[in-house]
Amino acid sequence: MADADGRLRRVEHTMGTAFSFDVRGAGPRVAAALEAAVAWLRHVDGIFSTYRPESQISRLSAGELALSACSPEVWEVLRLCEAAERRSGGWFSAGYAGGFDPTGLVKGWAVERAAAMLSSAGAEAVCVNGGGDVQVHGGPWRIGVTDPLRSGAVAAVVHAEGELAVATSGPAERGCHVVDPRTGLPPATALASLTVVTRSLTDADAHATAGYAMGDRARAWLASLPGTRSLAIAPDGTSWTTGGPEPDGGRVLR
Repeated sequence: MADADGRLRRVEHTMGTAFSFDVRGAGPRVAAALEAAVAWLRHVDGIFSTYRPESQISRLSAGELALSACSPEVWEVLRLCEAAERRSGGWFSAGYAGGFDPTGLVKGWAVERAAAMLSSAGAEAVCVNGGGDVQVHGGPWRIGVTDPLRSGAVAAVVHAEGELAVATSGPAERGCHVVDPRTGLPPATALASLTVVTRSLTDADAHATAGYAMGDRARAWLASLPGTRSLAIAPDGTSWTTGGPEPDGGRVLR
């Protein structure tokens, strides 16, 4: 049910993480859309989970399912991964270890679609947070970027209004889960975290993954992407940004 101020809040656990919904201007259509958005995330987990042997991605990687027999969602994500690989010059790759593993993009894609479902249902403002990767519509919103070097601290705040996404890649939460696709090893010049801010969480997620794999090379590449800002924090606490003026005191991206 909505709060007294007409606001819906909900937390769901799927895809191995927590998804939080914060929706303003909630009526019956929006409440129904929230149920559909939660069902959508569970549906995506059922298709793309690399931990479930019965998922389409697991069966595809094991050679038990032909690509031609996969659902339209698999084909859509495959095309998005191919586009991300081209944009990043191969630094984003869903083909590591011989199988198809779109982990570096699919959560952002799923959250972006879930947020769009709520916005299309008439919500005034929507914020969907999937394990720290955020898609918003409307606003205003203030999105904190976790400091990877200080537990519980915030490294930056993204001020958002409209359609905007924030994705962060790094080892702080799950260890080093992003590797150099050329070697299969952790990046040679690993960052403590890399945050990418752009309109689409599909793109932000993929670009944060690719940029983290690049390490120091990421700065020039991210600066070349239109409509994109980024914040990188190195293990020694130094940082750099792209896509606009330096944050105010190192705290504000937008």
